[in-house]
Amino acid sequence: MKLFTKITISLVATLALVSCSEDFLDVDSRENIEAIDSNENITPEQFLNGIYGMYTDYAYAFSWLGITEIISDNADKGSSPTDNGADKNLLDNLTFTSTATSVREMWTQWYKTIGRASYSIAFTETYGLQDEEYKDRLVGEAKFLRALTYFYLVRSFGDVTIQGDITIENKEAILDPESNLSSRNSKEEVYAYIEQDLLAAIEVLPTKSEYASKDLGRATKGAAQALLAKVYLYQQDYNQALEYANLVINSGQYGLEANYEDIWREYTENGTESIFEIQARGEVIAHGVQQYSQVQGARGPSGWGWGFNTPTENLVAAFDAEGDEIRKDATIIFAGETLWDGREVSPSVENPRYNEKAYSSANSGAADGDKNIRVIRYAEVLLIKAEAANELGQTSEALSALNQVRQRVELDDVVGLGQIELRQKIWNERRLELAFEHDRWFDLIRTGQAEQAMQANGKTYVNGKHELFPIPENQLIQTPQMTQNPGW
Repeated sequence: MKLFTKITISLVATLALVSCSEDFLDVDSRENIEAIDSNENITPEQFLNGIYGMYTDYAYAFSWLGITEIISDNADKGSSPTDNGADKNLLDNLTFTSTATSVREMWTQWYKTIGRASYSIAFTETYGLQDEEYKDRLVGEAKFLRALTYFYLVRSFGDVTIQGDITIENKEAILDPESNLSSRNSKEEVYAYIEQDLLAAIEVLPTKSEYASKDLGRATKGAAQALLAKVYLYQQDYNQALEYANLVINSGQYGLEANYEDIWREYTENGTESIFEIQARGEVIAHGVQQYSQVQGARGPSGWGWGFNTPTENLVAAFDAEGDEIRKDATIIFAGETLWDGREVSPSVENPRYNEKAYSSANSGAADGDKNIRVIRYAEVLLIKAEAANELGQTSEALSALNQVRQRVELDDVVGLGQIELRQKIWNERRLELAFEHDRWFDLIRTGQAEQAMQANGKTYVNGKHELFPIPENQLIQTPQMTQNPGW
């Protein structure tokens, strides 16, 4: 059995870890005390596994789709015209407000995850483990997951509250007394906090090949380096982004899968291209990201799902403009086609296209998924290197990295472009390579392409407003001193 497929499922049922009090920015230690006082021998590793389990919750099957892909030019809401998906129609049309369910659910999920990670770190450090290397590894994994979650928060909301570290005294979790849960830290402070966690994780985490097979899929040194490269890219710190991308590339731990379409098959999970992915599969059909495949499955005759998050004509046109048949066919299920496993998709399904990267052959219509979700993979690190190197004027390095990605899908090498033209080429390559991997909206924002891209997709993007999501209304009610983002 891979990693912790059963532990992450059952942990929430058998343990109560960090949850939310009335204000989910705060950490309620009562459930942790109940867990510690129970008759079970709860270990630091079990607490840690509970953080990984947070990424399998239903929020990532539906709300996450809304704020990452449906909102972008990659995807339409899908489903039926009368099924709004709570607020997916509003996200699709850029008419959502601070009461949007998807925005609130992800804000809540992320702060719950951060609280759980902070408690895990404190619990591990005070548990009395004698194996220092093992203890450091567990803390490093928790810091990686906390950093990943803060990264999701800061790129979505800008200035956000740093919840603060936790200490444990007499079985009670105590927040850093300097934490101000009604104020927002600047995005620069949040990024610095993320960098601190990742640098600490890099020092103690094993490489991918150093993990035992039972632990395959845990956070690694390479995962922390890759995420740190991405964090620096978002801050336009291209020297550091290039440095950490090169550390991953030169580590010898990773490579590109030979065939692009194989990346989302069972037999490549945690494979050569995988840097970090959410674990879902075990010896039997296991609970992965709740309903991730089901929500995005084809709807109607011969269908197996709800039909949300459907590829746009705009995305199809982008693939066609590049002559990119391989990635188009691996990314998009078309009505009437026969899939790689022999499943026939009726021409009469509700929508003309569906997300193939979410398709699970063995477990297609079930609520409990068996498909690992790729979070960071080697191809993205190559594209981070390409973008950073180009911004630094290192054209040959940029082209080498970019063309490795293109060669796999049988596209011609890019040659002879100046910095501006090459920048656009790299950005377009990110769209085609990483479509439906939950980065498109944030790529549009960080690169300044959002207004033009959304206009081309028939949507009205408001500068000075849509760069950030609104702080959820119920959070502002709980902490009225907290400020709202501009335009909301």
